Amino acid sequence: MTIPVAANAAVTNEGTAPLDRTRDVGAAACRNDNTPQTDGPPRIEQTGSAHDAEPPTPSIRKRLFDIAGAAALLVFFAPLMVVIYFVVRLDNGPGIYAQERVGKNGVRFMCYKFRSMVPNADRALEDILISDIKFRQDWEADHKLRNDPRITRVGLFLRRKSLDELPQLFNVLKGDMSLVGPRPITVDEINRYGGDIAYYYRTRPGLTGAWQVSGRNDVSYDERVALDVGYAKNWTFLTDFWILLKTVRVVLSGRGAL
Repeated sequence: MTIPVAANAAVTNEGTAPLDRTRDVGAAACRNDNTPQTDGPPRIEQTGSAHDAEPPTPSIRKRLFDIAGAAALLVFFAPLMVVIYFVVRLDNGPGIYAQERVGKNGVRFMCYKFRSMVPNADRALEDILISDIKFRQDWEADHKLRNDPRITRVGLFLRRKSLDELPQLFNVLKGDMSLVGPRPITVDEINRYGGDIAYYYRTRPGLTGAWQVSGRNDVSYDERVALDVGYAKNWTFLTDFWILLKTVRVVLSGRGAL
């Protein structure tokens, strides 16, 4: 599938270039998924070491579920996605942007989103970090800015309702991502996982996951890593269904979105 993406898009920011160039974005090379390591009700463990991490057994069922679910959601949300695309374009910036993220087994891929920031947001970030120590501290702590001044009025609404992430359904179809999994990280964030990055590499990053239903931006980075580790160690289909159901409530409430 050939999907237009911004060439050389910024890894941590959006709105760097209009979608005037195309490239084939390859799906992750490995199609294996994690399998249950424990039985019983959903359990997200928040501790663990990667010293005993081993590759999980392939799970075709999870991949088939991702394909069926993403296809159904794309059909359902297609009219809304078209409207969002043209509304975002009203400020003459690109409607969709792409960021390089790290996927399963460390394979890098381009992650799609509706643009929610002003055009040239990467340059604006540099100015903000230089001029405002509070924003610089937020960025160094969590790789995010609270009350980010670069977010547009439309982008604010999209983020509160998680609508900016709908284009990631294409990533799920391509095999870069899963419906449920760890939050996709940038290359710069790999070191923050330390030895636990081995657990992150076990499974595809998710459109939603334990972090998203546990407070999102209200959760510290260390807690987020622990949630990702727990998900990889204790994955079951029941856990995925529980997270998907809880995601609906979290999206409707908008808790921790900004």
